[in-house]
Amino acid sequence: MAVLTLDRPDALNALDRATLLALEARIGELAGDASVRALVLTGAGRAFAAGADIEEMSGLTAEQAEAFSRLGHRTLLALEALEIPSIAAVNGFALGGGCELACACDWIYASEKARFGQPEVNLGILPGFGGTSRLARRVGIAWARELILTGEPIRAEQAERIGLVNRVFAPDALLDAALRAGETIAAKGPLAVARAKRVLQEGQDADPHVAHVLEQNAFGLVFASEDRAEGMAAFLEKRDPKFRGR
Repeated sequence: MAVLTLDRPDALNALDRATLLALEARIGELAGDASVRALVLTGAGRAFAAGADIEEMSGLTAEQAEAFSRLGHRTLLALEALEIPSIAAVNGFALGGGCELACACDWIYASEKARFGQPEVNLGILPGFGGTSRLARRVGIAWARELILTGEPIRAEQAERIGLVNRVFAPDALLDAALRAGETIAAKGPLAVARAKRVLQEGQDADPHVAHVLEQNAFGLVFASEDRAEGMAAFLEKRDPKFRGR
C-alpha cells in the first residue's frame, strides 16, 4: 500500500502547476508498481488541498488557463484510472481543486474538521479539474448545482449525508481508518479488485445492458486467473488465500 501526502502546508497544499506535475509523475510510478495494491491520499497540515493556486492562476492568460485546466484534468484522470483503489483521507480543507482531487479517488474518508466546496464562482471562474462532472456523479445534479453555483462550503457531516463522503472520523482516527481500509483491499485478489473497479467506472454511464455485458466479460476473465483458483481453494480448505496477481 502507498501513502501519498500533499506537502505544501504553508500554502494549504494549493495545487500549482509544479504540484500537479509531481502528482502526475508519482501516479505514473504507482501505475507501474505491481507490489502496490491500494493508495491513500492525504494532506499535510490543516488542509487536504485548499484549491488550485490562486496566486499562480491570477497571472494566466485565457490560453494559459485552459492549458492549466488540461493539466489538472490529465492528472486527475491518471489518478482515477489507476487499477488500484484510491482513498482520499481528507484532513481539512478540500476546496475547489482539492474537492475535485478527492472526487477523483474511489472514495472519501473525512475528518470532523474537513470542509468541502467548489468556491470558484466567488473568483469569477468555474471548476476546472473535472468538478462539474465528478461532483454530479457523486451527489446528484441538484446538490452539485447548489455547491458549484453558490460557492458555499459544507461541513464533513453534511458531506456524508449527501453522499460526497463515505465516513467521518475524529481527526486523530482518520488516517488509521484509511490505512485499515487500504490494508483490507490489499489482502484481496488484485486482479479481481482491478477488474471490479474498471467495470464500476465504465458501467456507471453506460446503458444497463452494456454494463451487464462488461460485468459478464470481466467475470469470465478472472476465472482464468491463478488468483481465482487460489481463492476458491483457500475457501474450501478453510485457510487464508495467498494472491499473487496472476
